[in-house]
Amino acid sequence: MKVFYFLLLFGLILIGGSVFLARFSFQQEFQILKDVSLGAMSIFTSLLAIVATARLIPQDIEDRTIYSILAKPVPRFEYVIGRLIGVILLLAITLVVMTVLFVVVLYAREQAVLHETARQMNSAPVEQLQQALQSVRTSGLTSNLIPAIAVIYLRTCILAALTLFISTFATTNIFTIGVMVFIYFIGHLQGTAREYWLHEHGADWAIRLFLAFVALVFPDLQAFNLVDQVVTGAAIQMALFLKIAGMAVLYITVYTALAVVAFSGKEL
Repeated sequence: MKVFYFLLLFGLILIGGSVFLARFSFQQEFQILKDVSLGAMSIFTSLLAIVATARLIPQDIEDRTIYSILAKPVPRFEYVIGRLIGVILLLAITLVVMTVLFVVVLYAREQAVLHETARQMNSAPVEQLQQALQSVRTSGLTSNLIPAIAVIYLRTCILAALTLFISTFATTNIFTIGVMVFIYFIGHLQGTAREYWLHEHGADWAIRLFLAFVALVFPDLQAFNLVDQVVTGAAIQMALFLKIAGMAVLYITVYTALAVVAFSGKEL
């Protein structure tokens, strides 16, 4: 599926970005590098989740491999769940490779800045030098990168599950991809639209029920964005991460169940 090209493009963005950002202060450099890298990871894995999943069932039907699979004692729900697990593993491997590239580039830049700072402040008092070096370390590799990358992965799994559901009744993978791109943009604008709607039309139970239904059909992808906290250096609370993870599990479970039901009644 040409996954290599996604990784190559991501690596080129990281390497090129690290060279370009060298002209900024180290705080600005690390902030922009994290913002660009995490944003690229989110976009590339989302595209991969949509495109790879959209091709699964239509490609199996076109190649007629699905008939040989289902002719064996393989229930349809196992086929659907197996396909989803395969995509989820593919996304995990891809994100791990991207994370390794990201960490290597960020660590290299951090070490370069540390050496440059130590050289420039060689004659400064020891206490002042230690404070400067600590400031560099707290701006580079930080622990809040782990939950942010984990949330990116959970969001791509949601997109994969939703894409699989749509592909069970779609006629072509182009249609599935087009619908998912539409949903992708709705998911990012949903939070802003919901706040505006509540502000303009109140917050009675009927409106909240309608907004909850919309949020279930079109996942609020902006809720799975922790890049701003990472860029600003804010700590990500465990309660917030568990809440987001719980939402992701709910979305994945619902979309997978819908995909199983839709595929079980599909005529092949």
